[in-house]
Amino acid sequence: MGCLRLIGMGLLLTGLGGLGGCQTEPSTPLQGSTWTEDTLTALAYPAFLVNTSTAERYRQRGLDYRASGDLERSVATLKIAAALDPYNPNSHIILGWTQHLAGDRSIAIATLNTALKQDPNQVEALNALGIVYLVEGQLDQATATHHRALDLKPDNGIAHYNLSLAYERLSNWDDAIHHAQEATRLEPQNPHPWVALALALASSGDLAVAQATYQRAIQMDRRYLDRAYLDHLAQAGFSTDQISAVTTLRPATRP
Repeated sequence: MGCLRLIGMGLLLTGLGGLGGCQTEPSTPLQGSTWTEDTLTALAYPAFLVNTSTAERYRQRGLDYRASGDLERSVATLKIAAALDPYNPNSHIILGWTQHLAGDRSIAIATLNTALKQDPNQVEALNALGIVYLVEGQLDQATATHHRALDLKPDNGIAHYNLSLAYERLSNWDDAIHHAQEATRLEPQNPHPWVALALALASSGDLAVAQATYQRAIQMDRRYLDRAYLDHLAQAGFSTDQISAVTTLRPATRP
């Protein structure tokens, strides 16, 4: 198999690395080069490797794997989609979020930042990255990222909701309450913002109002009465300590 073909396969499968076997001389950085970054990128990833239509088929297949719960295969398939459509921020957003779901959060952060390098104003990428930072406990990065998202889209319920959870963990009760209230205003039929607001109110010391607020979540979904069900809040960005605090807001007569 020729060197050119090996290079093509290497770029397709792994991006920009793994080409050492075809080099006859050591490569050196282009120090002092006057070439633009776009030119260097084009040279590193030739246009003939881009195939957006095939990428879309792989992307859909990867999403199907994700929907079925096969995250390992989903990530592998979405990597191919991103390699075939590398200049599309959505390629990296979908891949990065799936890597997060699979538990590869440090890699997810890098992938989502790739999308933001291509489009710094990509709200979906900022929302996803802010959530990953929140789950990782990188609260300063989470708040900064979600505030960037709010600057671009003030009626961003996702950002308000996650900012409430982040500020509650930072013991900033006023901001936690404010952002939870905004999230409930924007998504009044979603129980998660109501639980976040109840948590923030309880943490601030307003227990009676917190319990009344928690009743709104129960009215939407009576499973919030059951302790075991609350463990699903981990998937909604709540920390272990926050879930434990929420359990105290249930009516005292429930197990």
